[in-house]
Amino acid sequence: MTVRVGVIGGGQLARMMIAPAVELGIELRVLAEDQGMSAQLAATAVGDYRDLETVREFVRDVDVVTFDHEHVPQEVLRALVAEGVQVHPGPDALQFAQDKLVMRARLAELGVPQPDWAAVHDADELQRFIDDHGGGAVVKTPRGGYDGKGVRVVRAGDEASDWFAALAEGDALLVEELVAFTRELAQQVARRPSGEIVAYPVVETVQRDGVCAEVIAPAPGAGARLTELTERIGRTIAEGVGVTGMLAVELFETDDERVLVNELAMRPHNSGHWSQDGSVTGQFEQHLRAVADLPLGRTEQRAQWSVMINILGGPAEGALEDRFARAMTAHPEAKIHTYGKAPRPGRKVGHVNVAGSDLDDVVYAARAAAAHFS
Repeated sequence: MTVRVGVIGGGQLARMMIAPAVELGIELRVLAEDQGMSAQLAATAVGDYRDLETVREFVRDVDVVTFDHEHVPQEVLRALVAEGVQVHPGPDALQFAQDKLVMRARLAELGVPQPDWAAVHDADELQRFIDDHGGGAVVKTPRGGYDGKGVRVVRAGDEASDWFAALAEGDALLVEELVAFTRELAQQVARRPSGEIVAYPVVETVQRDGVCAEVIAPAPGAGARLTELTERIGRTIAEGVGVTGMLAVELFETDDERVLVNELAMRPHNSGHWSQDGSVTGQFEQHLRAVADLPLGRTEQRAQWSVMINILGGPAEGALEDRFARAMTAHPEAKIHTYGKAPRPGRKVGHVNVAGSDLDDVVYAARAAAAHFS
């Protein structure tokens, strides 16, 4: 019997589920926000994912529902679950990716290492936290932020006055210690409803202007201690919040050998794009396996090193085909993935994967191939 998986959201993550769905014999259906989105090839409906009736109509003929993003309102998700719809990840897990204050509180209960943090309701509370943490802090809006949006480094309490003014009564901002980290890491795990969990190699991520620009798998210099620690953190969180599907745990590594959880994503994630071409089982296939409760695939790397470079912005309209051909000609070892998006400064319009045995060669080839699109 064919499993019908409905994906809410028509972005590039849903787009990249299409090919593995075909290979697995899964019928993929997508609820896209607008016409012409990245996943339009599988879009069977267009509508507002915040509207319960629209979502109800979309899920009527699917066996399981999953997501391209974490923005579907809790009241919509819980209504679906109450009506017997299989939702993975479910609302009880997804709330920890939707609200950073809820996430911090749950991670504290799980004993997972994380930065010092607090909920602050006004500039005075923020100033006290800053004073107690060396004169600086990171302020975040608890909901809706991504790719650097909704995040500020502040040195004074009044530097978030506009955000405080916009809060509803009783709401708060999240403030965290300003971590002096040496690099950023990411740990991905997959968990299926029956409880099986698999972990991917820990990777190093490079951010530019709050957006993931490069990923190196595995993280250079990651010995047994770091590898075991990050995998244990990922497994603890996956089991502790009951996530089903892919989970990405973004981490800080500090010069005093601490590893601290930064943020969570409960879906395929930018830090795992390398796995499409560098792992036995790519994250998009793995996510579909997990939400459909199929046996999970192996996660070993196919080569010693894999590097992913994001294509940000992209060339002027009409020039993509020519640059694609030039990049493929100059770097036949590169796997180029485009998202069907119009170019725009800073926008993720694709990525390049390269795998091989020499890290310097792999990094060079991936960067050089991506440079054809700048």
